[in-house]
Amino acid sequence: MTLKLFTLLLQAAISTVGISLVSIAIGFVIAILLSAARLSGKAIYVAPTQLFISFFRGVPLLVQLLLIYTLLPVIGINVPSVVAAIIGLSLCTAAYQAENMRGGFESVPKGLIEAAEVTGLNPTQTFFRIRVPIALRLTLPALVNEAIMILKSSSLVSVVGIIEITKMAQDLASSTYLPIPIFLSAGLIYLVINWVIAMLGRYAEKSLAGTSA
Repeated sequence: MTLKLFTLLLQAAISTVGISLVSIAIGFVIAILLSAARLSGKAIYVAPTQLFISFFRGVPLLVQLLLIYTLLPVIGINVPSVVAAIIGLSLCTAAYQAENMRGGFESVPKGLIEAAEVTGLNPTQTFFRIRVPIALRLTLPALVNEAIMILKSSSLVSVVGIIEITKMAQDLASSTYLPIPIFLSAGLIYLVINWVIAMLGRYAEKSLAGTSA
């Protein structure tokens, strides 16, 4: 295992982390919107939201990526492979994040919501200023776990032409006939990235706990 091969794996890791982080961020925004739709209690919003969550939680991510990658050109939308990959990962993680946050929203004390209404906050302000911060604090560990899962699942984006860590490791292993050191190195890179995410999650959790204290 040479430094040059390891450098190629690190370059692929940058692509993996970039795609994953962008997808997680977009997915979080979508998850908040899905949660708002569910909390509205209106069937016109709740039914499509539940269908969305059921679909993207029930269909394998690999199938979702292939469907998005092949469907977009059919309807006249031509996007780079990386965009298709981000769309697929974002929609998938949004469904899981929304479901994770559901318990957090349900745990928000009704007294706080009533107090917000008394102070003159409208439903939108109450949602973003009261419900979202509390739900985020309560569900942060689950959201961090989902971030780690999405980063590991990003290995599937190779099916749409993205060279990420796993794909790079496969290509290098087949060309150098050094599968064991290359795949061990790829595993080590994944381990370090996920460890950093976990540590950042714990730091954020402590920060939020200190803020609420």
